Amino acid sequence: MYSIIDIESNGGAFKKESIIEIAIYRFDGHEIVDQFISLVNPEDVISPYVQKLTGITAKMVKTAPKFHEIAKRIVEITEGTVIVGHNVEFDYRMIRQSFHRLGYNYERETIDTIPLAKKLIPNEESYSLGKLSKSLGIPLTDRHRASGDARATVELFKILLAKDQEKEILKHQKETQVSNNLNKKITTLTEFLPAENGIIYFQNANGDILYTDYSSNIYQTATKIFHARTKKWDKLKADTTQIHYEFTGNELIAKLMMLQKTKKKTPSLPFGLYYKNDKYIIERTKGQTGDLLKFKSFSQGNKVKTFISEQERFQDNPTALKEFLSLDNRNEVWISEGRTKSEKSFLVLEKGKLTGYGFYELHHQIKSLNKINKLKIEIHAVNNMIYNELKLSLLRNNYEIKNLPIT
Repeated sequence: MYSIIDIESNGGAFKKESIIEIAIYRFDGHEIVDQFISLVNPEDVISPYVQKLTGITAKMVKTAPKFHEIAKRIVEITEGTVIVGHNVEFDYRMIRQSFHRLGYNYERETIDTIPLAKKLIPNEESYSLGKLSKSLGIPLTDRHRASGDARATVELFKILLAKDQEKEILKHQKETQVSNNLNKKITTLTEFLPAENGIIYFQNANGDILYTDYSSNIYQTATKIFHARTKKWDKLKADTTQIHYEFTGNELIAKLMMLQKTKKKTPSLPFGLYYKNDKYIIERTKGQTGDLLKFKSFSQGNKVKTFISEQERFQDNPTALKEFLSLDNRNEVWISEGRTKSEKSFLVLEKGKLTGYGFYELHHQIKSLNKINKLKIEIHAVNNMIYNELKLSLLRNNYEIKNLPIT
């Protein structure tokens, strides 16, 4: 028994998409025995591209059921079936993602008609659903609508079943089951990690932290490690049984948090910005002093050098740049984005020293020193890399800077 599906999404950012239409045909290998087709209210905007592609507008889904209202029907119609789709990975991920938001773990076996078609119908010019349907004489109405695409996939699957003299589909199901067993750990650990920045922690069964790092995309970092073929990650992949993370708001606070919690080695900054022979240059710092800024790579330094050289106040004036970057005697609160949209983060400098960081809700104020001290997380370790990052932030204008209140 199969559930042949197609889903249209609202075109949101990866892992933040929502379903706007779903079609499911329950297929017994011979005929359709049940079906479910529905628009879905995504409770979010539909991108202009998707509206043009599918013809589905915000007005059309305004009165459509929300996903939680159709979830039970999806579970029932797909119960005891294998999910079949053309590029099924996308459709299955969308369904699992939507159920995950409801706190429900939805699991089914899957079959993708693309690799099967390539094996059973070789030498096609294209294996997109549209071109393959045209080549095989499959009627395809309502292209890029869930019902039309799913119905075409049913007809394609019928052809694949008929051509499957060697029972490739049954073999594929068995191979999929074996593959799923091998990859189940990876899927379980990484599938619902957020695609946002923060600190990621790989832990063993005892809760011991095996590896931690800052990531601009937690999901991508985890999946990259688990799919890496280099031996350096083999033990970590074998020993990891859980992955945790925490949002940090911005990269500098993430580095501060890691510095307090771990003994992770500080990355080197081998390149520096210097002023020599009446111009700014990037050179290796080894054996030199007097650098204005340090960088982890030549290309990073070169971008900053170009920016500085274009600023009239710094042109031919390294003293002005040095004074601008100086943190000496600064008593300030530096405010930036927080861990969520309703939050801000802050750094505290006292007499030029970074003494703490913290977070506060947007509707709160931190105008008093007493309030700041209550919210502030004390810093016990700060290195030159952090201060270098602060100076780079000044150039990038990343922070709203306010004088530190006296009382």
